[in-house]
Amino acid sequence: MRDLACIVLDDLSAAGETRRQTEHHAHAIGLGDTDAGRAAIVANELATNAVKHGGGGLFLVRALHCGESVGVELLALDRGPGMRDVAGSLRDGHSTAGTMGNGLGAAQRLSSLFEIYAPPGHGTAVLSRVWAVHPGPPPPSRPLTVGAVCVALQGEREGGDAWAVDQTPGRAALLISDGLGHGEGAAEASAAAVETFAADPSRTPEQQVAALNTALRPTRGAAVAVAVVLPAQGTVSYAGLGNTAARVHSGESMRNLLSREGTAGISARPARQSAYPWQGDAMLLLHTDGLTTRWSLNDHPGLHHRHPSLIAGVLFRDHRRRHDDVTVVVAVPTRDGP
Repeated sequence: MRDLACIVLDDLSAAGETRRQTEHHAHAIGLGDTDAGRAAIVANELATNAVKHGGGGLFLVRALHCGESVGVELLALDRGPGMRDVAGSLRDGHSTAGTMGNGLGAAQRLSSLFEIYAPPGHGTAVLSRVWAVHPGPPPPSRPLTVGAVCVALQGEREGGDAWAVDQTPGRAALLISDGLGHGEGAAEASAAAVETFAADPSRTPEQQVAALNTALRPTRGAAVAVAVVLPAQGTVSYAGLGNTAARVHSGESMRNLLSREGTAGISARPARQSAYPWQGDAMLLLHTDGLTTRWSLNDHPGLHHRHPSLIAGVLFRDHRRRHDDVTVVVAVPTRDGP
């Protein structure tokens, strides 16, 4: 999976581009005119606020799939002054810019899911998910709620990173892949990694990495990481090759999951699978080397209680390397249904 768009919000004209791109991508993944229109309105409001109040920033669009349902995820990220009164900012009529003050509240009402992380002095991150509104069968039970950011190096048509997740009741498997270099060749390597992972997601992490070693030989290779979470057993199993990073946070503790040196598809040694404890309050974070390793959730008060997509977005905004593709995947136990 990769984000459909990453738009730089440098002036108010970018809000119009954000609206157009959001509506285009919403139609492309199967949303009808009404739902695509809802997404476009939300995108316009969030992008406009990021420029007016946050001094500009970034806007991400990602496709969502759950069972037979489709939707779009919108992330507006700025590094402005944040918000001193989030609840007040959502009330109709509240404005700090001399406008009618209906935008943020309207965006919330039009969203299927809406969440803000905006500590004063630390920027604003707004998450909106807009799902197609139609009855359908309930989605399958999923043990983890997963959020992600996967963005190509600016200027590249294709990103060299990719990620994938497969969930069944009681089990979740996750993959991240960072194809060597950038552009088309790196994208081909990561696409092969996702295809191999999806061909048999029931493999253990060690078996997956072995399969990736074989499948990626015709490509330029990739750094890969695979994690399997078994909540009922209280374990997360992990195997990785190359320069990827993985952490499990639980309460105040943090544990790094260890990868081996090497590159899948090239001179790689067999990966060693390790098992780590997984508790009900655990959080799994996987990322490629497009994100610096010098970050701590302690620098973001209250962020660990937010939706995984907001966590991924804030880490991307504040800790990305600007000369590389970036992927951040965050997973927490599902508490309120799929």
